[in-house]
This record gives sequence, structure tokens and C-alpha cells, in this order.
Amino acid sequence: MLIFGGDIFKFAGDAVLVLWRAPAQELAKTISLVLQCSRQIQRKYGNRDTHVGQKLRLKIGISAGPMDLLLVGDRRRQYFLICGQALDELREAEELANAGEVILSATSWELCEQHRLRTRRLEGKRAVKVTGMDRMSSSECQDALRKLVQHPRSRHLEGEGAMRPALPLPSGPNAHDMLSKYISEAALRKLDDRVPLDLFSELRPVTSLFVQLQLTAGINTVATHTVVHDASRMMLEILCPHKGKINKIVLFDKGCAFLCVFGLGGEKLPYESIHALQSAIQIFNSCSTMLMETEAVSVAVTSGTVFCGVTGHPLRHEYTVIGQKVNLAARMMVHYPGLVSCDAVTYASSRLPPYYFKELPERKMKGLSHPGTVYQYVGITEKSIFGMGLAKKRSEYAPLLGREKEIDLFGSCLKAYEDLGQRHILAFEGTMGSGKSHLLTELAYLGQAAGHRVVAMELLEVNVRQSFCAIRTLMARALGLQDCEQCGARQRTLQTALRGTIEESSFCLLNDIFLVEFPVSDKVREMRGIERKKELHSTWAKVLEKTIGGEFGIFVIDNAHFIDPASWSIMSPVLRNVSYFMVMSLAPGYARTEGFCKAAADNTTSQKITYLHLDELKPSAVVQTVCQNLRVDSISRDLARFLIQRSSGIPYYCKELLGCLLCNDMLLLRTRRRAEKAEDNWESLITSAVEASPLAATSSSSAGNDGRVCIIRPDVNPENTVLPTTLKEIALAQLDRIKPLKQTVLKFAAVIGPVFTTQLLSHILPDGMRHKMNCLLDMLVSDNILKWLKTTEVPEDVRDPTKGPGTSRQAGRGVERPSPSKKTTERQSGVLVFCVPLLREAAYELWPERQRVALHRKCAAFLERHAHKCKSCGQGDFVAFHRFTVTSTRKGGSSQGPAEQGDPHSWEALVLAGEQLKRDRTHGPEGALQQQQAFLEEDFGVAGWFLAKSEQTAELPSKTNRKHSGTCSCECKAIVESVLVPLARHYVAMGDAARAFYYLLESAAAYLHVSNSYVALMKLNEAEVLRNSLEKKANVIARFEEATFFSLKGEVCWRMGHVKLAKKMLREALSLLGRQFPRTSMGAFVKSQVEKLPYATYVARRASSLPQEARRKRLAWLLRQSRCLSLLEHLFSLEGTSSGQTFCLLAARMKANTDRAVDSYQAADSCHR
Repeated sequence: MLIFGGDIFKFAGDAVLVLWRAPAQELAKTISLVLQCSRQIQRKYGNRDTHVGQKLRLKIGISAGPMDLLLVGDRRRQYFLICGQALDELREAEELANAGEVILSATSWELCEQHRLRTRRLEGKRAVKVTGMDRMSSSECQDALRKLVQHPRSRHLEGEGAMRPALPLPSGPNAHDMLSKYISEAALRKLDDRVPLDLFSELRPVTSLFVQLQLTAGINTVATHTVVHDASRMMLEILCPHKGKINKIVLFDKGCAFLCVFGLGGEKLPYESIHALQSAIQIFNSCSTMLMETEAVSVAVTSGTVFCGVTGHPLRHEYTVIGQKVNLAARMMVHYPGLVSCDAVTYASSRLPPYYFKELPERKMKGLSHPGTVYQYVGITEKSIFGMGLAKKRSEYAPLLGREKEIDLFGSCLKAYEDLGQRHILAFEGTMGSGKSHLLTELAYLGQAAGHRVVAMELLEVNVRQSFCAIRTLMARALGLQDCEQCGARQRTLQTALRGTIEESSFCLLNDIFLVEFPVSDKVREMRGIERKKELHSTWAKVLEKTIGGEFGIFVIDNAHFIDPASWSIMSPVLRNVSYFMVMSLAPGYARTEGFCKAAADNTTSQKITYLHLDELKPSAVVQTVCQNLRVDSISRDLARFLIQRSSGIPYYCKELLGCLLCNDMLLLRTRRRAEKAEDNWESLITSAVEASPLAATSSSSAGNDGRVCIIRPDVNPENTVLPTTLKEIALAQLDRIKPLKQTVLKFAAVIGPVFTTQLLSHILPDGMRHKMNCLLDMLVSDNILKWLKTTEVPEDVRDPTKGPGTSRQAGRGVERPSPSKKTTERQSGVLVFCVPLLREAAYELWPERQRVALHRKCAAFLERHAHKCKSCGQGDFVAFHRFTVTSTRKGGSSQGPAEQGDPHSWEALVLAGEQLKRDRTHGPEGALQQQQAFLEEDFGVAGWFLAKSEQTAELPSKTNRKHSGTCSCECKAIVESVLVPLARHYVAMGDAARAFYYLLESAAAYLHVSNSYVALMKLNEAEVLRNSLEKKANVIARFEEATFFSLKGEVCWRMGHVKLAKKMLREALSLLGRQFPRTSMGAFVKSQVEKLPYATYVARRASSLPQEARRKRLAWLLRQSRCLSLLEHLFSLEGTSSGQTFCLLAARMKANTDRAVDSYQAADSCHR
């Protein structure tokens, strides 16, 4: 389009508006130029497959004629669009076109060079379909391009060729400010913070709001401009408090349509769906009543993850949102005209009462096979005016767990109020999800159980903008008006309750607030302005005083920070003068919360207010709550650790994570069968190992559960679960409080993992950001998002730079390491930890898939340099010579970055990171209550027996020259956590199953190397799941990998006492390695005779003739055979039978022959170095 002189004017999802400006006398030539461009586009891109499996098919409409440029908006934001008859004809031509067609409007057909074209008339239409044309020559094209109109004030922007020939652009000192008004604020923040343009794009959960104005037929340009301008100003005014933005205004696709977005970068708010629905109903009401030239207004709201970022060509792009949820909003706007509609996700995430909505009939929508249930948002109704009780329901099975301190405080405060009769407010402050609502529900229940009258109400975010909502709800529920459906019943209730409290002439002042129809008295009718307002406030204050102080009762207000200002102006003086007992919940960050906090600290009012901050649940309470919700006796240790670490003790987070696991079928509920013996197979071994160390709940929370236990499915890794949308939005609201550049660094760090080194972060950062890295990290630490690890936590031998490893290419042989530079600072080898795991996961999920994969590839390339044993253990692969057996295990390329290959500080930092990861895996999140460590380590049960048995097992003879046993304090324990396990994760994320399998085997071998059989078992289980997923794909996993897989399984089985299963696995491994081990005594006799034959000379001659790579590959096979035979020799020696002795001797003989072959290959390898 740009080559043919077009100027891309507007993007609108799946449509593009392109503009050519030409003098009237040159329109014919220009239309031919546009047609030639269109047909070329159809030939190249008319039918195209995409990488996501979607087929794109293009249709093109062309019109010509005069058009008007409209500029709308306010002093902060400006938008440009065009209108006119040519645009109307263009819309008609596009609608008439089918995929692959080019349609000319009636006017453009009259103006064009008809002799060039081959066309076909459309039945009943003046527009024509172009079926062919005589191509313009190159000189004709150039001549037509020269005659296109370029505005005299058009100029080049920064960047080669980036200009707007069809539009006037501002110049001078104010040009930047003028142009900034046309750019999205989310994009401007990133530009101002110097975030690279290719890092603008994110996958974000947002709420999309589409507004369509159906304009009066025949409306002229001036009136159109007035309507659109007024509508945009109204919308901006409504959206601003809710941090919503108008992303674009279009006149050519869906009539006059506005796309508004909530939750763009830097704009995320809690309760986003409520903000969007409130804005939608306000926009609907305002546009319907105030825009004269509008026949109908339609508004649609959807929520979900969409692409937010830069789309288009490098020379013509815009910051916008694209995705299925945006398309759904556009379709709903058209198919549900004249109302405010929303999708099921918005309905659910708003958590508003059902009476705010009305279900709409299902309608077929283009391109959407299953749009889901659609609702009409009706906003405030008669039922919502009188508010609602507490939304949370108390569990029928057991009391609230983990809040014993708060419940005891409630009891003591209530007792003091009963004895003294003085007013008292008990306020609980807690962050979103801390369990405030559940606590108040429990306290309301306890108050009722004690025989007190309890008036409970819950306020919503929408109520804070509704004048007198809180006082109306409180009085209505205290008087019982919520049960009166008819106006007359409400009037009788009010007269009975308030007779003697207010004058008969003042009852009419309650009409608007309680939806009653008392006759307006002469006294009230004569009041004017301020006098009537004072009388109104006085009457409401009397009613409130009567309601609250009239009789003993407990008043419970959930979300008291949403009390509207108008209500508080009446409530505040009344609450100072009456006796009452009130319990309320508050959230930080609101003016009402700060007011109560200051009052509690004030000496004059502190005795009347008790203010308590809700702490996170203790780990034991988290486990007990999960057991209570699942109605089980206990849960597995892995499940407990996952929920404790991810939830950080916040009840709502724990509930959402547990719900996510259940919805994705990732949990298994079992009844313990202690007396039955499990089958001797791999699946039973996994299950028994997981069930061996459950965390028991208290008897009160697990009564009647018959020994049921909940475990994570063996074929599931909970670390790979996608963060629930509700928690992701909470985390993003916190992330968006920090500046874009800091957020960008955090996104890069999130790809690495929960613990990361500065060297690796620097390696994956773009060149332009590396010099700012340390400064940005320090700022993130000061924001309590990251935390530096102290080097004093690292053992002395870890800090010694001379203990660093060789590079991967040096693995397996001793190499002198270069001494570390004295200029290297501690910060250059720093290690940081994410303080809140959910923030890391939310930041990670913002990456678009292609960028995410590229970053995982860079991380893997860096870590592969350190994927070997520590120096004290020989620096080789954990599976001996493993790298030489698999083709191109390093095809990700060598690491290139600021850290030189073999940098000892990188190794030290990775060791420190590994120690932290090991602590997190073993003891839970650092910073939790001290009892958490004891809680997670106590009563290991069978798992402890597994580990103890593993450590007590005699060490087998091995060719590995290890200076220390597997239980020594070497650096391998840390390296497996910070290098091998992350490498497997990176390759899984990249979709490289073969290399992920490779590093899962290395991880399992490393855990066996450091005598951690249980985690080795879990890693082999992950490898099993990955292997099963690849069964239909041929040659993905190499034969040696298969053999190593079975041999490691055999070793784990042996360490865990499953001797029979171990023998089976080892035999399978030897079979894959080309060394069959017989199963019968006769086979053993024959095999022993074969093994007596001399072949040492042949082996030595063959070893010396092979190239080095082939020798080392053969060495890996021989060493793996030797390991398997050594294990079999040991296992058969334990039988104490004649057949066992036979097989033991055979294994020993086969191992001796294999070891001689190993010696020959090693000798040949030494000679050729």
C-alpha cells in the first residue's frame, strides 16, 4: 500500500482503511493505481494460513469522492476520523464483497478508466465486481504517484520513510505535545520511559467496551462531527475516574463505534469488571438522553486476555487491542442493540448480585461458534437499592479456621459492650482476599448464636458512587424493608417503626430514599434549597439514630471503605452520640480506612475503636482449610507446599489456586489402604511415594472423612499451571503501580524463574537496557518486589572463586580455570528473589508466545555452560558423557553476552541461587512464620524412610572418581536446582521435547548423585509423562536416552526397596544398550560362556581407530552398561539363593568385560588429546 502511494489511515481489528489523496482531474488514474495495488494484495495475501491455524481471506471495497477530516476529543485526548458519502459507499462495497473479491462503488465506477477493467454487475446494485484489468505500465504508475496530493505542511517523522503525506502534521516547539494527544497513554508511558518498541506488546487480561451510536439517517457532516465530538467528551469524562481509555473511534466498520479498554499497561485496577459495567451504564444513559442526532445506543462489555501492543507495519502501526474477546464485544454490540450487554466472564468476575443482570436470548454471531451466555446489565434496581446481606455463606461443616485470635477479640469486645453499654467499633483491616468477608460472616453467626439481633450488610465498589446508598441500606435492613416487595408494605413498616421519631409531615422526605409515596406535606412543599436539604439530613439522622440506638444489636458492615461520602456526612455525627456495637471490614488504600485508623490511634477515641490488621494464615491453617474445603483427612506434602508458597497465606488466593487445580482435573482423592499391598509397578511406586508423607488436618476439620487423602495427579506438574485470571488481575494491579521500564525488567526476570542471577538477567536483556539494570533492580528491591540474597548465606567453599567449574566443552576432564578479575564486584554476581510468587507468574504470562520462546532459548544457552558437576566431583555430566550421545544437544548456540564463558562469578551466583531454590523447595517460602519449617519437615513417614534407606545403602563400585560421597556438601546440590531443573523447564516452554527429556534425565541423575531419591523419582515421573506424550512421534528420543531413563528408574527402585521392579528396569535398560541380560538359568549359563571369550584386542584396536566424538559416545554406552550391571550384581547378591548367585556372578563377569572395554576407550582417548 505504501509503495503504491496509499496512507494507512485506520486499523480496526480485521479491517484497514487506506487513503489516497488526488486532484479531481486525476481520480481516474488514481483509481486504476488503487485497483492494481488491490489485485496485487489479493494475489499475495488473499488466502493465507497463519501460525495459529487460522486461515485469512481478504475482501476489498473501493470508493472515491470528497471526504471530510474530523478531529474530536478534549484537551487531553484527540482522535481523527473521516466521513462523507464516499465513506458510506465504501462501507456498502465492503459488505457486498466476498472473500477474494474487489468491489468498486457506484461513484468510483463512474470515475474510473473503464476501458482498462473487466467487471461484472451485481444484481440490484450499482456497484461492480472487478474480475480483471489491463495493468498499468511502470511509467504510468510513477506518473500517477507524482500527481497524488501531498499536503504542503506534511513532513517526515523520525525514521526513514515514516511520513503522513495525506495529513497535515504540526510543526514547531509544540509538535510533540500536539502529536502526543493522538497516542495511547499506555504507549506514551512506555515511550517516555525509553522502553524499546518491540517490548510494548503484552498478553493482558483487559475489559473491552464497545459503544455504537446509530446516527439519524441523512445526517450531514457538521452534525456528525458534533455528535461524535460530544460523545467522545462525555465518554472521556465518564471513563477517566475508572482508568478506562478510548482506544479508537471508527466510522467505517460498525457505523459510529467507540472501542474503550480497561486494564491497559499501567492502568489496571481491582474490581475492573465493575468499573467497566458502571462506565457502560453511564455512557448508555448519557448518550441516550443528551445526543439529539442519535436513534439508538448499544454498549457491549467483555473480559479476557487479549493482545495489547503495537500492530501494523514498521512505518504504519498503532497501539491497540486484538483478540477473540474484542471481536465478541463488537459482535454483541451489533446483535444486542439498544441495551448494555456483557459476556459470562464479566458477569462472573464482577461478583455483583444476580439482580443487577438479566439473561439474554442466545443469538448466532459471525465467526463465533460458542459465544457463551450473554447478559444485560440493568444496573440499580429496586432490589439493589435496599442492598444485600453478607454474600459469604458460613460453612455448614466446620467453623472458620485460622482466625481464633480475631474471634476471641470479638467475644471480649462484645462482652465489654454488654456489661458497660458503651458504643464500640471493631474494625478489621485486610488486603483483598485476606478473608474479611468470611470472618464477618462467622462473627455474625456467633452473635446470632449468642442471642443477639444482628443487622448485616455488604457494600460493593459500585455503591461508593451512589449518594446515600450506605445509610439507605443500613436503615432498610435494620427496619426490614428488604422483605417488603410492595410500596404500601414499606410505608406501613416505616410508619410503625418511626412514629414518634419524626413528624408526620416529614415522612414524605423518605420517598426517594425508600421508594415510598407518602403525600408531600405543605411544610415540605414550602421549603426551598438549603432549608429543604437541612430538613432532609435532620430527618435521616433521626431515623438512623432510632435504627441504630433504639435497641441492643450488632451491626455488621462488610467493605465499609465503600461507604459513600453523602452517607458518611450523616452517619458520622450520629455514631458519636448513640450506643451501639458495630463490626466492619476495611481495605487499605481508601480514605474511609485511613479515617478509622487515625481514630483508633487517637487517645480521645481509641477506647471506642478496636482496629486490627488481618495477618496471613499460618501454614498449618492453610492445610486445615484446604482439607476442610475438600472434605479430606489429609493432603500430600507437594500439594501443601504448592498452595502455601503460591498463596502466601492469603485465603482467597488459596481458594482460587485450589479451584484451578480442581477445574483442570489435577487432583486425585483417594482413600488410604494401609493393609493392602500395592502392585509392584512404576505407577504404584509414584503413588505410594506421594501418599507416603501426607499432612494431616486437625480432627475438627477432617471429622467423618474416613481417611481420605488428596494428592496431585502423578502425571501433572503444578508448577506448569496457568495463573487463574482472578489472581492474575490482582497481581497486575500491583505491577502496574511501578514504572514501565522497571516492569519490563521484571518481565525478563520472570522468564528466568523465582530466583535469578544478575549475569543471566543481563544476558537476556536488550543491549540498550543493560547499563540501567542494577539501578532498576535496586529500585525494585526498594519497592519490596525483589530481594537481594546476602552473600554471607553462602558457605565459604561456595564463595571461593577457585572452586568454579570448567565450561561444558571442558566437562569430563581437568582444565585450569582462569583466575577471577579483581574488578568484579559483588553486585555483578548478585542473586535476587521474587518476594511474591504471584507477581512473577503474572509478569511472565504477559509475554507474547514468540518473544517468550526466544527468551527461554537465550536462558538455556546461558545455563548450558554450567550444566555439569562441580569441580570437586569431576565436572562431568551427571550421566557420564551424556552430551556426546545425543545429536546437537547444544543447538541453541553458545552463550553470548556480557558474562564471558567460564566466568567463575556466574558459577558462584548459580550456587547461591540453587541454595535458595533448595530451601524454597524443602522449607517453603522464606519469610513465613518460623513454625512453617517445622511444619513442613515433621513426620516424614514413609518418605523419610525412603530417604533414610537411600542414605544407608552401601555405595556401589563405580568408575566415577568422586572425592566425596553423594551426601557431601558439594556444589552439585545447588547446581541441579539452579541449572538442570530450569533447563528442562526452558526447553519444555520452547517445545523442544527431546532436550527437555535430556535435562530431566540429567536432573534425576544429579539428585541420585546427591542421594535425594524422592526428588529423583519425581523428575523421572516428569520424564515419563513427557515420553508418553511423544509416543506417536518417531525418533524424538534417542535410544541411549531411553536406556538411561530405564537405568535411572532401576536405581531409584533399588533405593526405595523395590528390588523386583529394579531388576526389571535394569534388564530393559541393558536390552536398549545392546547387552541382553538373561532371565533363565540356562540363558545365564550360555551368556557366561560367551562372556569368557577373549575380545580385548579387538576392542582396543577399534577404540584407537574411532574419532574422538565417536569414542566418547561409545564410552557413554559402556559406562551406562557398567552401572546397570553393577546394580544387578548387587541386587542378585542379596537374594541368598543358588540362582541369585548364578546371576550375580554373570553380572560381575559382564561388568568386568565392560570395564576393560572402558579402560581401552579411555586410554585411546588420552592418547589422542
